Amino acid sequence: MKVRASLASLKKKDGSIVVRRRGRTFVINKKNPRWKGRQG
Repeated sequence: MKVRASLASLKKKDGSIVVRRRGRTFVINKKNPRWKGRQG
């Protein structure tokens, strides 16, 4: 999982979902887990 300043490039990927948990923003991608990311 990448920790990034901006998730904009990850959330554009096909099949990605933006989720907020415990004050952090996550991008989860079931189709291609390579594009998982976290902000904050």
